[in-house]
Amino acid sequence: MASSASLTDAVRTLLTDTPASALPLTYQQVATALELKPPRTIARVTQALEALMHEDAASGRPFIAALVVSRRDAVPGQGFFELARTLERFPLDPSLQQDAYRNEFAQALANR
Repeated sequence: MASSASLTDAVRTLLTDTPASALPLTYQQVATALELKPPRTIARVTQALEALMHEDAASGRPFIAALVVSRRDAVPGQGFFELARTLERFPLDPSLQQDAYRNEFAQALANR
């Protein structure tokens, strides 16, 4: 993957083509599937996911990035929630964000 744009496209394609039964994927599974080599493999995946969130927000699509989660928590990393709030897709109230995420996940899964 030479450019961040091609990585972003590759992540979208991976998430679109992965069977629904295999989703969500972890950040590490995305890095492995795309054969990313260290250093900063997870950081590069995260940057691509953030770019996808900006694209999806601009196009009015569900965040396909919702289909990638942390192995530890089985939800996206904190950066996902922060960017979702910044892009005015998620509520500011942290107590409402898990429900917002579950809704976003379902919409992303249905609209791939």
